[in-house]
Formats: sequence, C-alpha cells, structure tokens
Amino acid sequence: MGLKIYLAGKIVDEADAKISVFDHGLLYGDGVFEGIRIYGGKVFLHHPHIDRLYESAKAIRLTIPLKPAEMIAAVEATVKANNLTDGYVRLVVTRGAGSLGLDIRKTSNPQVIIIADTISLYPPETYTKGMHLVTASTIRNHSAALSPRIKSLNYLNNIMARIEGTDAGMVEALMLNHKGEVAECTGDNIFIVKHGVVRTPSRDAGILEGITRNAVMDLAREAGYRVEECSLTRHDLYVADEMFLTGTAAEVVAVVSLDGRSIGNGEPGPITRNLLALFQKLTRSGA
Repeated sequence: MGLKIYLAGKIVDEADAKISVFDHGLLYGDGVFEGIRIYGGKVFLHHPHIDRLYESAKAIRLTIPLKPAEMIAAVEATVKANNLTDGYVRLVVTRGAGSLGLDIRKTSNPQVIIIADTISLYPPETYTKGMHLVTASTIRNHSAALSPRIKSLNYLNNIMARIEGTDAGMVEALMLNHKGEVAECTGDNIFIVKHGVVRTPSRDAGILEGITRNAVMDLAREAGYRVEECSLTRHDLYVADEMFLTGTAAEVVAVVSLDGRSIGNGEPGPITRNLLALFQKLTRSGA
C-alpha cells in the first residue's frame, strides 16, 4: 500500500501525486521546504517550522496558497492519512509551473506537497558510539549572495559537500564558510563542548538556524550549561572535549573524530549524552 500525499489541496495516492515538468521547483530549484518530525502521533515543534517556511517563502517572494493555520491542518491530515505514530514530514512549496526561463511573473499555481513517512537516518550504534567527520573542500554558499536562513529547494551546495563525505566513507561532512570559519554540516548544525561550555557557530557564520539547534540550546541552558554562539575554527573543533550534531532527522548525535583527529577521548561525552537524553525525553513526552 502506497503513501498518501497531500497535493493541490487534497490527499491523493502516491502514484497520483504528480506535478508539471515545467514547475520551477524542478527546473530551477525555485521553492522552499521544511522537514518536521512526528513523535507519538504529534508533529514536533510544528509552529516554529511553519513560521520558518513562511519566512523562507517571503524572502524569495513566493506566495504560499494556504494560510499558516490551513498549512498546519494539512500537515496533520497527511500524518493521520498515513497512520503515522513516529515519522517524518517533508513539506515542499514550489514556485509552480511556468515557461522556460527565470521570470517568476510567468509562473502560476504554486504547489504545496506534503509527504509523511517513516524515517531512519542513522543506525542505533551511531548514537551510542558516535560518528566520524571530514571537512569538505566545498564551502558554504556566501551568505551575502543567498541567505542560508532560506531553506530553499536548491541544495546542490550541501549535496556537493556530502559527496565528499561519502567518498571518504563518512555519513556527514563539515562545511566552512568563505572566511574559513566553521559553519555547519551538510544537513545538521554543529556544537562543541570545551571546559563545560556548549558552543555553536552564530547565525552570521552562514548557517541555517535549525529548529532542533534552538531546542537543544534551550535544553542546555535549562540544564545549567553555559551556551555560546560564536565564531569557531577547525582548531577549536580539533581540541574540543566533545562534539555533537543536531538536526530534525538526526536529533542529537555525537561526533568522535574529525579529519582523523579524535575528539576528547574518542567516545560520546557526558554533556552530549545528557543532552540526547533530555531531547529524547522532550520528544517522547508528547511535547
């Protein structure tokens, strides 16, 4: 039995979920998206994700054909139609079909596509043993050219860096910005712990301000940890006591080596383990 997909205002069978080959989302990556988790049948941090979707759309002058409350209802209906208790939602808004060419005035009917399915990003042992990273030579897009806070359909920058990671046998890769500072990984935000202080690159480092990133920062502060958003270099990462990634799909996952250098003692650290436990408690409690 196939998935039920929300498309053009109704829920259809997976086989019937089709859009025009002239849609500018396909032709030019012109559109925005969100990835959202489902825990215990509830959409996690639904409103912040929807807020970010509409902000991304506004930034690229894309008018979403649903009001935010209608979008929230559509996501919940799609989750219910697929009988999901735990899973993942991919919410996509494309520019719509148009002529060949970049003129957005020649497009019409932006498409809202909602996919809800199960997800398994990393195997369980990754969370107990940690992951290994390499630094990609592909740098993060210059933030003055295109704001990284726009979660757009054009992910080629991230994909090229991820290819470098997979070529090296890793499941993720670290990306630097145009100044050589640490930005983020290809699909996750990055944190380090040094002398008990939790640090992460600030927004002006050229990062996507992750919803999970912000939730984990709140959890860390509530747990009594000092949290800093600041500029970080690879040296800061190499000499860190702990390192971890956060993301909607990844949740909280430890990093135990970077570019062949062990982080701390080469095992997931105590603060990382505690933050993972706190995040799992938050998400599994129906928040």
